[in-house]
Order: sequence, then C-alpha cells, then structure tokens
Amino acid sequence: MMRSKSATMVRLTASYAVLVVFAIIAFYPILQIINISLRPADRLLSTSLELIPENASLDNYQELFTGRPFLVWLGNSTFVAFVVTLTGVALASTTGYAFSRFSFAGKKAGLLSLLVTQMFPATMLLLPMYIMLVKLHLINTYLGIVIMYSATALPFCIWQMKGYYDTIPVSLEEAGRIDGASQFQIFFRIILPLASPALVITALFSFMAAWTEYVVAAQILQDTELWTLPVGLKSFESNMTSEWGLYGAASVMVTIPVVILFLSLSRWLVSGLTLGSVKG
Repeated sequence: MMRSKSATMVRLTASYAVLVVFAIIAFYPILQIINISLRPADRLLSTSLELIPENASLDNYQELFTGRPFLVWLGNSTFVAFVVTLTGVALASTTGYAFSRFSFAGKKAGLLSLLVTQMFPATMLLLPMYIMLVKLHLINTYLGIVIMYSATALPFCIWQMKGYYDTIPVSLEEAGRIDGASQFQIFFRIILPLASPALVITALFSFMAAWTEYVVAAQILQDTELWTLPVGLKSFESNMTSEWGLYGAASVMVTIPVVILFLSLSRWLVSGLTLGSVKG
C-alpha cells in the first residue's frame, strides 16, 4: 500500500514538473514581448534578466495610441474579423448540417474536395484567388479580403460542424416532427442549441483566421486607411531600422482581445473539439 502511494506521488510530481517546464517555455516569449514594450528606446536585446526593465515606461503605448493610427487598424481588423466570423458560422452551420443529415448527388465528392483543400497551404491559393478578385474589381476592398478569409476557413469549419451534427441523435428531430415542427424550426430550435460547442469552435477558428493573417491582407489591402493590424504592425519595420518598442506594445494589445475571447469561451472548447471529431 505504501509503495503504491509512493509510486503515485512520484508520478504526480513528475507530471507537475513537466507541466511547469512547458508552462515556463510557453510564457517566456510573452514576458519577453512585455519586457521589450516597456524598455525605453528601441532596444531588442538586453543582458538583464529582470522581468520589468530598468527605467521602464509606457511611452511606447502612448505613442501607439496617440502618434500612430493603431485605433484605425484595430477597428479595421475588428470589422473584418466580425464579418468573417458571422460568415463562417452561418455557412458552416448550414452546410455541415446538410452534409450530416441529407443524401444528395455529389455529397461524398463534396466532402472529399473540402478535405483536399486542407492539404495545401493557403498561400498556394493566393495567386488564383488574387486574379479572381482583380477580375471582380474587389482588390483593395473589405469584401475581397472577407471572401479570401472565408474561403480558407470554411473547409475546416464545415467538417467540424458536420462531425458534431453526427453525434446528435436523429431521434430528437423525429420527435420534433411528431410535434409538428418544420425543418427550419427543428434546425434553429433543437439542433443549433445542442451544437453550441461546435459553433464556438467555428467562430473562434474563423475569427483567428482573420485576426492574425498578414500575407493575404498585404496583397489585397493597398490603401493605408484600410490596413488591418498585421499589415499596420509591419509598417513599424523599415529598411534601416525597426521600432521594436512599438512592435512589442502593439503585440501585447493585439493579444489581449484574443485571450479574453478564449477565456470567456473556454468551457465550450474541449467538448467542441472532441465531440466534433468522433465521426467524419
């Protein structure tokens, strides 16, 4: 009995030690970014190991909000991410339900084609989609970048929603039909509330696809007034020097909304990721 307790304690201690090590590895870059944002001038490297640098100041944050169009970039990114999230949730929830519940010609081919798109990086689609947007006169418009982001995020979101719908018993829909509910009422009043964890995953994935993307935005948004946060932050880098203090301050501010969003939706994340992958 004592040996069993000792072995259990050793395993727990080893597990916690490993978790602590990985937590330190994960938090160290974040602490470094905060440290850089508080340093006077634009010092990237320092021999000091202090978490708060000597002569720390908030000058970089003040310059970010008063001397640079950071709030404009923040508003642009928020608008684009919000529209992409709504588009992803609306299209993925309905398309995933159709693939899960209905039989129609091309269903298997459609699912496989969506899966194949995930085998290639989004940058491979940049040239053909850029040509399409040029012909549609959507370059340097929010509609063009929303189309690009939605097109790259939807395949994963549709598969995620389809897998989650597969875990919901069909008998619930049959009971709704017996009670006289229409197909739309069954979907909106029965299925969607049960699929809320998967909807949260879809919303987060769509949001992150738009919030942190740089390459596509840099090619499509050519007007500085339309820049999103990643493109705006890149402007802190010039040919001769980089404004590392502003980089650090902006990185901290960009991360805060994402952390708040993940913390507020964390109770849906685990079930949404696990149950949605049970069936394919």
